[in-house]
Amino acid sequence: MRKSNVKIKGKLRTYLYLPLLLTMLLIIINVFVYMEDTSSGVLFSGFVLLYFVIMLIAYLRNKPLLIDELINFATQYGLVQKQLLNEFEIPYALVDYNAKFLWVNEQFTEVTGKDKKYHKSVMTVFPTLTKELLQRSEPVESINLTYNDRYYRVALKRIYFDAMTHDSTIVSLDESNEYLTAMYLFDETELNRYIRENEEQRLVAGLVYIDNYDEALDSIEDVKRSLLVALIDRKVNKYFTEIDALVRKIENDKYFVVFKNQYLGKLREDRFSIIEDVKTVKVGNEMAVTLSIGIGVGGDSYTKNYEYARMAIDLALGRGGDQVVVRDNEDVTYYGGKTNKQVERNNRVKARVKAHALREVIESREHVIIMGHSISDVDSLGAAIGVYCAARVLGKKAQIVLNEVTSSLRPLVEGFSEEKGYPADLFIKSEEAILLTNRNTLVMVVDVNRPSYTECPELLKRTDTVCVFDHHRQSSEVIENPVLSYVEPYASSACEMIAEVLQYFSENIKLEPHEADCIYAGILIDTNNFMTKTGVRTFEAAAYLRRAGAEVTRVRKMLRNDMAAYKARAEAVRHAEVYRGVFAISVCPADNVESPTIVGAQAANELLNIVGIKASFVLTEYQGKIYVSSRSIDEINVQLIMERLGGGGHLNVAGAQLTDCSVLQAKHIIQDTIDEMLKEGDIKE
Repeated sequence: MRKSNVKIKGKLRTYLYLPLLLTMLLIIINVFVYMEDTSSGVLFSGFVLLYFVIMLIAYLRNKPLLIDELINFATQYGLVQKQLLNEFEIPYALVDYNAKFLWVNEQFTEVTGKDKKYHKSVMTVFPTLTKELLQRSEPVESINLTYNDRYYRVALKRIYFDAMTHDSTIVSLDESNEYLTAMYLFDETELNRYIRENEEQRLVAGLVYIDNYDEALDSIEDVKRSLLVALIDRKVNKYFTEIDALVRKIENDKYFVVFKNQYLGKLREDRFSIIEDVKTVKVGNEMAVTLSIGIGVGGDSYTKNYEYARMAIDLALGRGGDQVVVRDNEDVTYYGGKTNKQVERNNRVKARVKAHALREVIESREHVIIMGHSISDVDSLGAAIGVYCAARVLGKKAQIVLNEVTSSLRPLVEGFSEEKGYPADLFIKSEEAILLTNRNTLVMVVDVNRPSYTECPELLKRTDTVCVFDHHRQSSEVIENPVLSYVEPYASSACEMIAEVLQYFSENIKLEPHEADCIYAGILIDTNNFMTKTGVRTFEAAAYLRRAGAEVTRVRKMLRNDMAAYKARAEAVRHAEVYRGVFAISVCPADNVESPTIVGAQAANELLNIVGIKASFVLTEYQGKIYVSSRSIDEINVQLIMERLGGGGHLNVAGAQLTDCSVLQAKHIIQDTIDEMLKEGDIKE
């Protein structure tokens, strides 16, 4: 630091300049002396001049001496500070603007082995502390790094040269854009170890349910039932006790499990092999036993983790069972659920209970608003018509939210005209539905369980009474707090569920032929003419609708396509590409087609008729989005693939909506997803 750069300021500067400033006062006095006596004024002027010369000489001689004394004092003061820093218990280093060491204290030397003579780059000791990092326009306050197998938090503080004398009232330095960087090393190895141990010791709550307990027991002889239960108990207990878990059987088909968080990673790695292992239990039972597991973790209390486990098991059951759902706070992860073999529920008690519950809910409200998913299909409309008939029997006004009448729906909708005795406002738009909905309105959601997919998500916020009837497997996005939820993934369609409910809803319920046609058409479309997801209950529901007046010939005529749609479907099939030998991927043209998404779904079904095709994917560009219709027969779980793309559905009927991408990009996304899932083993060729 040069003396020429040192300037005196503040009170000391005033003290040095004061004798010189007094000269001005003497000059003023001299003026008055001149006015009284000229000879005395001349004499006084000489005295003032002599005083000024003496003070000026004294100032010029004393200023350098004073600055030297100040510098000496600062040096001594700096030595004291340097000694304190040198013996500072925290490793400390001073780095110049070019990221080279200027000075280190004893603790820093002890940690790194670099002494005060070491003036090389910081990167030679800490490679992550680059010159670019230290010279960023936005200062980096701290960074975590590892050195000699220990974890450090490095605190960085810039020291600008002008700041060195900013608070000084004595001296100042010329301004400079450069700075020094003070570096503090905080050893957080033990802290991280305690945090990790605390995280590993946190308890995880789990619920294990046997999906088909009653069905499995019914399929074997009475004398073997206790053996089957004992073998399942043994499998479950052995699997979880290997990770030091506490397992308690709370019901015949339910277990409560508690274990340490450190073992959750191990279970994730083997992808919860218990769900596959338990299927090997055979004592004469015709069907394999399947498990659903819900894991709750990440809560701030044991109670919260249990609540997460309850949410997870509900989600696993809502998705069809035979899988594990892990809820880590707000994050949800799925394992299993790969099989395409679904167990049909032959017990209709649940349908009867839901029918009575629905009746009570409708009776408690004056008005019913029914809505399905956006761009409604035949199943959505048919289910809505069924609910309308139920509300009509109870004398309640019911309206259906239908924003867009596609070509496939038009023949069905036209049958509900005023001339045939239906109210003019049976079908309403979302805007009108929002105005009509209040706290005393029942909002009935059919054929969808994701709020963002409904015709009007705003309706769900305008009432406290929401009922959900759906046959799609649930995802992490669900309608919150419905008063009645009937989600049955084993059902072929929402219309099948509604047809079952109507049989128990009221003894005097009567369907008009066109109403029965609509519900029957929904079953027909979703089962692909009774070829997909068709069980005993599906035919029972169809038989009920046939008795109610449904006519197969009328339904077939209503579901016919126009020429443009038929040609578009044929084009999609003709230009299909076969990926990896078993996946058919195609694009459905949307030009001159009124309902391209429905045509795309039909094309996806058609592609499955080709020998060797295990799954089909048809992309349709419509209204700024890429709609993906995915189908399979029994070997590929397309729901898992569509969930990777943000969609969902069933094991062999699923879909997704892609945004911010072109059709070509969407094809590549699907191909990359298939490659990734094949590599991970989630699907097999």
